[in-house]
Amino acid sequence: MKIFFTAVLIFAGLFTNILLGQDTENDNPSKFSPGVDFYSSYIWRGSKQGTGPAVQPYLEFATGSLTIGAWGSFDASGFSETDLYATYSLPFGLSVGLTDYYYPDLDYFDYSDSTGSHAFELTAGYEIKGLSLSANVILNQAGGVGSEGGDLYFEAAYSFKYFGIFLGAGNGWTTSDGDFAVCNIGIMAEKEIKITDTFSIPFNGQVIFNPDRKSLYVVVGFSL
Repeated sequence: MKIFFTAVLIFAGLFTNILLGQDTENDNPSKFSPGVDFYSSYIWRGSKQGTGPAVQPYLEFATGSLTIGAWGSFDASGFSETDLYATYSLPFGLSVGLTDYYYPDLDYFDYSDSTGSHAFELTAGYEIKGLSLSANVILNQAGGVGSEGGDLYFEAAYSFKYFGIFLGAGNGWTTSDGDFAVCNIGIMAEKEIKITDTFSIPFNGQVIFNPDRKSLYVVVGFSL
C-alpha cells in the first residue's frame, strides 16, 4: 500500500508539472481531453468496488453535443474496470448515453448471456439549475460481469451553494438481493486547492449511506 501511495504521488507530481508547463494560449484546442481522478475508495451507486484507494484515468473526445470516452478504475488489490461510453446532450438539459461496462480479466470478445464480459447500459438524464435526474437500464444479460438484463437505477441530486445531496435506488446489480431498493444516499462537497495563480486542484468529499447493504462510507478524492 505504501508503494501504491508513493506511485500516486509521483504520478500526480509529474502530471502537475506537465500541466504547469503547457502554453495556456492555444488557438486550436484539442477536442481530446485526458485526465485522472484519485479516490480513497471506489463507491459505485452505494456499493464498494475493490479495496483501497483507486486511480481512475479517462480520455474523452468531444465535438458539438457528442462526447465519446473511455474510463477506468484500478486499485492496489488488483480490481480493474474499463468502460467505454458515449453521451449526446440536447440544449434544454436532456442527455442520452450508452455505457459499456467491462472488467479486463474477462475475455473481451465474450458477448454470451452465461459468461459475457460486457454489460450495456442506456442512460437518460435531465438537468435544470441545481437539479439533476437520471434513469439507467441494463440492456443485456452478461454472466461474467453479473448483469441480469433489465437492471434499473434511478438517481436524483440537487446542488446547493456549498454542498449537494443525492438519492439513488435500483435493482439487479445495485442491491444485495437483486430486488428494487434505495441503495445510495449521500452528501457531497467540493473545494479547490490553489497551487499557483493559474492552476488549482479540485478536491471533493462524500458521505454515502447504503440502507440496502447497511453500509456507511466516507470518500475523498482529487482530480488532475
